[in-house]
Amino acid sequence: MPSVVHEVLIDLFRHRPQLVAELLPLVTDTPLPEFDNARLESGDCPDIDPTEYRADAVIVLATGTTSQLAVVVEVQLRPDAGKSWSWPVYLTTLRARLRCDTVLLVLCPSEHTAARCRRPIPLAPGCILTPIVMGPSDVPIVTDAGIATENPELAVLSAIAHRRAPERNAILTTLATNVVDAPDGKMYIDLVMAVLPPTARHFLGSLMTAGTYNYKSEFARRYYSEGQADGEAKALLAFLRGRGIALDDPSTARVEACTDIEQLDVWIGRAATASSADEVFGVE
Repeated sequence: MPSVVHEVLIDLFRHRPQLVAELLPLVTDTPLPEFDNARLESGDCPDIDPTEYRADAVIVLATGTTSQLAVVVEVQLRPDAGKSWSWPVYLTTLRARLRCDTVLLVLCPSEHTAARCRRPIPLAPGCILTPIVMGPSDVPIVTDAGIATENPELAVLSAIAHRRAPERNAILTTLATNVVDAPDGKMYIDLVMAVLPPTARHFLGSLMTAGTYNYKSEFARRYYSEGQADGEAKALLAFLRGRGIALDDPSTARVEACTDIEQLDVWIGRAATASSADEVFGVE
């Protein structure tokens, strides 16, 4: 199962496809075509056997209904040699289906993974695929309230990419004061909280406590089917994995067996700031 970080990073593009057109100029000198809309496209490659190929997300820049450029967006959390075989499939299949140029944008939360993903992929003599890769150093440092308000997804990327940078507290302050009231803003805050190191997580938590935001992981419940106990249980387990909090088998079974929505809410709220399983499942 993909990690929570992976899935919600992709959700940024699902919620706002235009984001891809704002990121590409940061990592490539190739000009974008003229377009007046950005739409999501299916990333499935159903005709390829025996393996099912599916891109994380595909955004098409178009003029009216005419496709101008298809962008395959992949979130890569760690190096994976198998991608050198699957990525070309995504591009060529989409090119044939949409009859337009295609590019590959790979989003990497670590510089090590970004460096690996930038390696050219030889396809045939005279034919080489060079992925367009965005690593942490390519993501803008967003400390401007206007930018964060206008583009909360970019502010989220900035907070994740620069979570250990000297500008971290300024970025998190901008995020907390300008993104929380945006559509899905609380979900975005939760995502950032899940990937921050402990000191930064405490700092952001103190900012949220000082405001009017009652912190709990709305993003997890929304992602796994809001209002259903089994969805919340899966959300809690996924959120804890994203936070790096290990559960033993009895604790995992306890969560999976719980049908009390209020109890699951309590655990999810604790999971936002807990550093161990004991802090999540402590004295009730």
